[in-house]
Amino acid sequence: MDAHSIPYREHCSLQPFNTFGIAAQARYLTEAESVCDLENILFSGRFRHVPKLFLGGGSNVLFTKDFDGLVVLVKIGGIETVREDESHVWLKVGAGVDWHAFVLHTIDNDLGGVENLSLIPGTVGAAPMQNIGAYGVETKDTFDSLEAVEIESGELRVFSHAECRFGYRESIFKHEFRGKYIITSVTFRLEKNPSAFNLSYGDIQKTLREMDVAQPTLRTVSEAVIRIRRSKLPDPAQIGNAGSFFKNPVIARQQFEELKIRFPGLPAYPAETDAVKIPAGWLIEQCGWKGLRVGNTGVHRNQALVLVNYGGANGLEVKALSEKIQASVLERFNVRLQPEVNFV
Repeated sequence: MDAHSIPYREHCSLQPFNTFGIAAQARYLTEAESVCDLENILFSGRFRHVPKLFLGGGSNVLFTKDFDGLVVLVKIGGIETVREDESHVWLKVGAGVDWHAFVLHTIDNDLGGVENLSLIPGTVGAAPMQNIGAYGVETKDTFDSLEAVEIESGELRVFSHAECRFGYRESIFKHEFRGKYIITSVTFRLEKNPSAFNLSYGDIQKTLREMDVAQPTLRTVSEAVIRIRRSKLPDPAQIGNAGSFFKNPVIARQQFEELKIRFPGLPAYPAETDAVKIPAGWLIEQCGWKGLRVGNTGVHRNQALVLVNYGGANGLEVKALSEKIQASVLERFNVRLQPEVNFV
């Protein structure tokens, strides 16, 4: 494949392509709108041995330096029904489809399962990689399978639910297969005309009451989630951020009981056997970080889990702030926070 057949630009700003708004640069930049495009990019003469970074919505990445290689914007689109039975529909969705647009598509078609994941930034391809979740629902709950191109061979492979090894904000693509595959499509199993909804987490029930909703529907649950997210989380178009910067830590029940004696207000949620999940935002807030500004970076005033770029911050400044937060939480609670955001 001749590199001249691949349209690309040189020395491009990555600021429009990451929600933190970090002004890093890419040596080369191109787009892939199909699996064929990806294969051409992977095996072109010019770019075959050039380092590559594949980006979706750029909503979970922090650029700490320029990228001296080829950044590929994955723009593979399409939503199609690939299977259907009496109670479920299987939708195959292109990796480049905007996640919230996909959620709205399911609502418009009376398909349930992802309404609690409304307004999460990013693209569909990133959803299984991170096993994104919110308000008691995770990607794995409706996930059926995905297709991905192996970077080394260009071979298209199907991954089942079990093969993805989903965990809390985890999958095999963040560990053994990190940097080895590019997700091209995801297939979801969604419920037809659902009547039962997951309303137990966060403020969904309270918000529905405020909306005067007595009988929830897909749309009203989605609208409640959107209302909650907008009240707590800053719009990346107005202030740079990547949503939740840290995972909620999962700790042993014994450690939680010991912490509960020292900190009676410590909240927790069920996790796996003999473990509990505690809110990272609560820990960060107790350490005095909520609303604090450090230069051009800071911790959002409404949600301590969100680190922000007030404008002009570079990735190293955001990373340094995150490390200070980690150190203070570790010192006070003996709990180690892990970033959700990927550093580049």
